[in-house]
Amino acid sequence: MPKIFLTDTSLRDGSHSVSHQFTPDNIAKIAKALDDAGIDMIELGHGDGLTGSTINYGFSSNSDYELIKAASSVVKNAKVAVLLLPGIGTVEDLEKAKECGITAVRIATHCTEADIAEQHIKAAKDMGLFTVGFLMMAHLTSVDRLVEEALKLESYGADVVYATDSAGALLPMEVTERITALKNALKVPIGHHSHNNIGLAVANSIAAIEAGATYIDGSLSGLGAGAGNTSTETLIAVLNRMGLEHNADLYKAMDASTKGLVPVLESKGLHPQTNLDAMILGYAGVYSSFMLHAKRAAERFNVDARDVLIELGRRGAVGGQEDWIIEVAHELSQK
Repeated sequence: MPKIFLTDTSLRDGSHSVSHQFTPDNIAKIAKALDDAGIDMIELGHGDGLTGSTINYGFSSNSDYELIKAASSVVKNAKVAVLLLPGIGTVEDLEKAKECGITAVRIATHCTEADIAEQHIKAAKDMGLFTVGFLMMAHLTSVDRLVEEALKLESYGADVVYATDSAGALLPMEVTERITALKNALKVPIGHHSHNNIGLAVANSIAAIEAGATYIDGSLSGLGAGAGNTSTETLIAVLNRMGLEHNADLYKAMDASTKGLVPVLESKGLHPQTNLDAMILGYAGVYSSFMLHAKRAAERFNVDARDVLIELGRRGAVGGQEDWIIEVAHELSQK
C-alpha cells in the first residue's frame, strides 16, 4: 500500500476543547513535540478556522497570527497549516497567515458547496501553499454528489481532497464507499478526517486507508470537537501493526501527548483520558494485567516500560510468566 501522510489537528480541532484558549507558549510546546514525532502537517488556530475568533464562534485568547508565528518559530520539518472556511476567512486573511509562517491551508466547505472554495484555492496556489480541499459533513450527500463536488476542488487546483466526517456519523462501510468513489474519480490524493462520536474514528480511518486514502487526520489523545478525532498515537500504532509506511514515531507521538498536551490541558482545568497505557498493551499484545508490573520493573532498572511490554509480546508471554517482566527489564538495562 502507498505511504500514509499524517495531519495532526490537536491545535485546531482540539482548540474547541479549551474554548479556543491555546496560548502561543502552548502552541509552541505542542507543535515542537509533534514535529519531533515526525507528523507531516500540523494544523492550528481557532477551531472554526482562520479568523473564527468572533462572538458567533467564541473568542480566542490570542489571534491566529500570533499562534502561527509561535508554531512556525519551532517547527522544522512539518507543514504548518490553517483551516479556512470561505465566508469566515478571506483571501486577505490567508495572505497575512502566509506572512506569519503557514506553508499549507485546508479550504473547507459544506459537502455540496465546493463552488465557494474556487477563489480561495486558486489564491492559495498562487501563494505557493500546499492546498487541501476539505468537504465537510460528507454523510449528508450522496456518493455521486460528493464526487461531483470533489472534482470541482481538484479542478481549482487542490493538491489533496478530503471527505470529512464532521459529525462522526459514518460507518466504516460508508467511508469505504465514499473514499473508493473519490479514488476512482480523482487524480489527486484523497484524505479522510474522522470524528469519534459513535466510537468509530480509528476504524473509519483504517477503512479510508484500505479504500485508497493516503492523507489521514488525527489529534493527540483524540482531542477535538464532539467525542474528538482519531487518536494520532493509536493510529500510528495501528499503521505500524499493519506494516504501512509513514513518517511518524510512535513513542515520540505518545510523549507529545503525555508530556506536551496533557500538562497544557491540566493547566486549564481539564483532565483528559489518554488511555495510552491500554493502547501500548494492545500494541504489544500482552495481558493488560502486565502494565503495573512492567512499570515497577522499568523504574527499578531505568528502562522504558513500553520496551519491556513490547519485548514480552515478542516472546509471547502469557499469564503466569510475570517473572519474565523483571528478567526482560534487567536484560534491556544491560544493552
